[in-house]
This record gives sequence, structure tokens and C-alpha cells, in this order.
Amino acid sequence: MDVALSIASKRDVRDYDPRPIPDEVLARILDAGRLAGSARNAQPWELIVARDPSDRARLAEAAYSPRNLTDAPVVVAIAVRGGAMAMFDAGRAAQNMMLAAWGEGVASCPNGIADPERAAAALGLAEDQCPVILLSLGYPRTRRDPSRWDREEWSRRASRRPLHRVVRFLS
Repeated sequence: MDVALSIASKRDVRDYDPRPIPDEVLARILDAGRLAGSARNAQPWELIVARDPSDRARLAEAAYSPRNLTDAPVVVAIAVRGGAMAMFDAGRAAQNMMLAAWGEGVASCPNGIADPERAAAALGLAEDQCPVILLSLGYPRTRRDPSRWDREEWSRRASRRPLHRVVRFLS
């Protein structure tokens, strides 16, 4: 899929088909996270995959929207070591994975962590690691066709502020 079309057509999805994500597809999604840039190439993240329903249920107890995690065939947690730049780098890895997933026809949704201590325990994190985000992944229950519209039409239909409202040029 064209990168601009992928960016414009990607929407967060919370209703997943139960079919599993094939290992080779998941590997490409995870590799997109691995390839994300990071400050000083520190790569401060660890990508932790939860496929088993009991693991997803434990993570769901720590999330703001538990059903997003329990209904998804795969959850990828991103944990980091470090400060603010590590959090930003985790976001870069997350966005890479969500766009790679969409390119594979796999939908995603970032899920906030309401209880970081509970999430850290469910993930078996070291004391110096911090859970940042939980990504639910799965094929959308309702088929979505990115080629339905071109990039401009997807952009027009997006519920986003217009470009001139979010960009300001100095001088």
C-alpha cells in the first residue's frame, strides 16, 4: 500500500475478527517496530507479545479499555528504559507497527495504561522498565478497504483539525 494512503486511511479499530494473525505477518509488524528510529540509536524499547487469552486478560486489567485487549487476537506491549526521549521513541515504534499492520490488512488501536504497576507485573518487567502503551492488533470484524478513496478523500473525511489550524510557521 502507498505510504500516504496508509497514513490517511488508517483508523483505530476496536472490533476484531477472532481469526489469528499468521506468524509471518506478525513478524513483519514487530520488525517495523524494531526498525523505528531512536535517540542516539538507543532502542530503549522491548516489544512484549501477548497471544494467550489469559495473558491478554491480565493486561486488560491494567488498561483503560479492557475489551480492546481481551477481544484482540494479539496485544503488543511496549516497555522502555529511560526518560522522556524513550517515551517518544516508544511512540515511534508503535506508529511504525500500526502502519505496518494496516499495510498487511491488520487493524490496531493504542490502549492507555490506567495501572502501570499492574501492567508491569503482568508483563514481568524489570524494576527499571516502564510500560508505555498496549497495542491491540487483529483483522477488523468489518472489512475496511483503504483503496475505497484516494489519500485526499481519506484526509477530507478524517475527524481532524485542518492543517492550517495545527501548523504555524515562524517568520
